[in-house]
Amino acid sequence: MRSLPFLTTLLLAPLAALQAAAAKRPNILYIMSDDHAAHAISAYGSRLNQTPNLDRLAKEGMRFDRVFAVNSICTPSRACILTGKYSHLNGVPVFNRFDGSQPTVAKYLQAAGYHTGMFGKWHLESDPTGFDKWTILPGQGDYFNPAFLEAGGRRVITGYVTDIITDLSIEFLKNRPPDQPFFLMCHHKAPHRNWQPDAKHRAMFANKEIPEPATLFDEYAGRTDAIRECTQKVLENLGSNDTKGPPPAALLGDALKRWKYQRYMQDYLACVQSVDDNVGRLLDYLAQAGLAENTLVIYTSDQGFFLGDHGLYDKRFMYEESIRMPFLVRWPGTVKPGSVQSAMGINVDFAPTFMEVAGLPVPADMQGRSLVPLLKGERPADWRTSWYYRYYHDPGDHNTRAHYGVRTETHKLIYFWTKDQWELYDLVKDPAELHNLYQDPAQADTVAKLKAELQRLKKELKDDDQFADQSELPSKKPRQ
Repeated sequence: MRSLPFLTTLLLAPLAALQAAAAKRPNILYIMSDDHAAHAISAYGSRLNQTPNLDRLAKEGMRFDRVFAVNSICTPSRACILTGKYSHLNGVPVFNRFDGSQPTVAKYLQAAGYHTGMFGKWHLESDPTGFDKWTILPGQGDYFNPAFLEAGGRRVITGYVTDIITDLSIEFLKNRPPDQPFFLMCHHKAPHRNWQPDAKHRAMFANKEIPEPATLFDEYAGRTDAIRECTQKVLENLGSNDTKGPPPAALLGDALKRWKYQRYMQDYLACVQSVDDNVGRLLDYLAQAGLAENTLVIYTSDQGFFLGDHGLYDKRFMYEESIRMPFLVRWPGTVKPGSVQSAMGINVDFAPTFMEVAGLPVPADMQGRSLVPLLKGERPADWRTSWYYRYYHDPGDHNTRAHYGVRTETHKLIYFWTKDQWELYDLVKDPAELHNLYQDPAQADTVAKLKAELQRLKKELKDDDQFADQSELPSKKPRQ
């Protein structure tokens, strides 16, 4: 374990020398929304909406098509991003308290002379560490007139949460020390459930008919029990709080499902539109302040989200819509404008990427790899062709069964260990993941190879089934 000595060395180095070395380093602006599916971004080919400011990032930078969350749920994903480690090593498999004394990328950058800030949704229960300035929502936070926590206490700010988080981020940039580069994490609450848009954006979608996904009426033929048993279904589980009122009394069956889908998506997309507008505000400020040319800008979400796909909302499952993260990067002079990257990245890669961008060595105990070579248009010969996923929260809020699995460039194998059931998908022939091939005798060799790769990855990542026993999970009480 090199992390603690490594961080101590940085902390003990003369501050003036670190700041001088850091002065020419790129600034880093990391913008992350909550539950924003890639297929609700027009740069990713959305049939649902237009996102001109996010598209601007794609046009002026790089669109990653295959970046994934290794544990598709809000709190664990945030811990993975901060530490560069999987849940079983960073101690956050579910909604439990993040140990802020452990090394994080914010601490490393702060020690190396970066001015660090964190604004918006934190959702890790403990106070942020490694940040010079932070203002965070308690727990999930509110959409309107939200309360915030900061080092000086608690305060309520009047307005809409997405606008406020952007205001706080711009204020941080305006008041930054001029002789230091900055590392800013701007974390939006939107478009998290229960999808409360402001009046302007609600009006934009109120009368729109949103296209339905091809799998809205998926009947789960051939799938394991897990998807049938979950309680994150559009028809059965979206309630009046989600649809902002009861449905018309006469609606039943498919008609009711379609109505709920429309109400859900109208509010969801309106929340996304506010995020897009505010990304534009941040990009405009960088340009006005003369910061754009030396700032790496990333836009992502903490995981994917089901937009009626497979008849579902929420995330958690190892299906593509849930695990796939949007990842748009602009870095003038390094990233080729309008480029597209198809190599597979995972969210534990983000911390190593920030380290390399800042000119720092990547600590040996970070489990991800820096994406910088990919940003430069170079794909290392030994770049990953598979990665490991694990979800723990069983039964959890949506009765989504615990599972782990391996995804390669062509296949996906999932094991629901509390059910002892498997699913296998050919992602080339069946990208919608409708046909479970696990029981097909013709797939026996493929299954054997994928199981071997699954075990190899578990061993390499030091996953010894920590937290597999649900009674051993850390506290799951979120901070309020």
